[in-house]
Amino acid sequence: MRMSARARIVGWMLAVVGLALSVSIFATWTILLTRLDDRMTSERTNEVQKLRRYASTALDPQTGRAVTDVQELMTGYLELNLPDRWETFLTIVGGEVDKMPGVPPPVPIDTDPALIAKMASATRVVSDEFETARGTVHYTVIPVTVSGDARAGHFVVAHFYDLHRDEIVDAVRVLGLSALAAMGLAGTAGWFVAGQVLAPVRLVRQTAEQISDSSDLTRRLDAPGDDDVAALAATFNHMLDRLEQAFVVQRHFMDDAGHELRTPITVIRGHLELMGDDPAERADTLALVTDELDRMNRIVDDLLTLAKSEQPGFLALDNVELADLTVSVVAKARPLGERRWRVDEVAEARLPADRHRLTQALMQLVANAVRHTTDDDLIAVGSAVRDGRVELWVRDSGPGVAPAERERIFGRFVRGAGRTGAYDGAGLGLAIVRSIAQAHGGTVQVTEAPGGGACFVMSLPLWELWRIR
Repeated sequence: MRMSARARIVGWMLAVVGLALSVSIFATWTILLTRLDDRMTSERTNEVQKLRRYASTALDPQTGRAVTDVQELMTGYLELNLPDRWETFLTIVGGEVDKMPGVPPPVPIDTDPALIAKMASATRVVSDEFETARGTVHYTVIPVTVSGDARAGHFVVAHFYDLHRDEIVDAVRVLGLSALAAMGLAGTAGWFVAGQVLAPVRLVRQTAEQISDSSDLTRRLDAPGDDDVAALAATFNHMLDRLEQAFVVQRHFMDDAGHELRTPITVIRGHLELMGDDPAERADTLALVTDELDRMNRIVDDLLTLAKSEQPGFLALDNVELADLTVSVVAKARPLGERRWRVDEVAEARLPADRHRLTQALMQLVANAVRHTTDDDLIAVGSAVRDGRVELWVRDSGPGVAPAERERIFGRFVRGAGRTGAYDGAGLGLAIVRSIAQAHGGTVQVTEAPGGGACFVMSLPLWELWRIR
């Protein structure tokens, strides 16, 4: 079964936290047991030192002299020194159990004759252990001798080690249960936080599914913040912008191609179907079909240019010499017709732009001016820098453009009648000019030229950096 990213995140988090807590609890357990052993040893050593100090200073209350009875010496020490928790004392005189503290131990330790005999046989301080019903008992036997008393005395310090250890076990058990509870709370909080963090990711997936099902590219993600998830959402939105634009371009291309290519295809098919066997008729039909195919080729080229203008990489930027650009356009345009060609003005500046595309736009404007003028009409090309912007223009002395038409003529497949009254061309030239201007971050408009006629002006930013499309 596939595990969700949310479950994997929480699972790995709990695994890491659980490992850290396990190591911490094990380390705590080990340290506490080590300290318990050290403490037991230290307390037994301390009892030896305290008994020796007491024996060196103990006095008989009746005579005021040093104690000469071993039994009395150990009894006096028991009266002054009470055992701690899970600790007990035992005195042995002459091989027999003599006294124990008033506080009874968890388990009597004076009921085993063999153990008592073993303790009474010690001639030096020894430590050992034995088992009882309450666990292991660690003990230390301290031999006691008194001048003037031939009896052998032994003072026994015993610690119920397992009872001390059980306290540590209980503490570690509580610590473990607390760790489990903390992991449960951490898992719940982690599940909630992971859900909040991964919400934009789920939204990306859901949005992608909805787009796949409905092809609706207008949906966008809302992921505020500046973290990686918000950056992912922003990247996804940017990708949707690109996809939506690509789909729009594709749809426009298909609509435009279907709209404009249908007529020449129909014309070609009709003439081919009606073509007879007469050689002259065949030659006329072949010429007409060839002309229509050439026109279709030009339409497809224009449509591809318009489609590319909305895609990245449309421009190949370089530093363009405006004066050279202006003069070269006029030189290239002269063969288009017998007109009075003129260079109005040249800008002595460089423009970061695509020289090929700017030349293409100006040549489109020049070709448009040729179609709307006759022999000996004026066509002028110029460039200038005004108010921080570059202006490139083509003006003519033709009939001009009516104010109501000055915006509409830049649309696709909008044809204007030429000077002869014929509607030629596919109506894509001015749309291409506008797309090239917009790709450079500029605009194009048509105004009335001085003395009459039309003046098409492209206005481009000179120093401003625009988005490279």
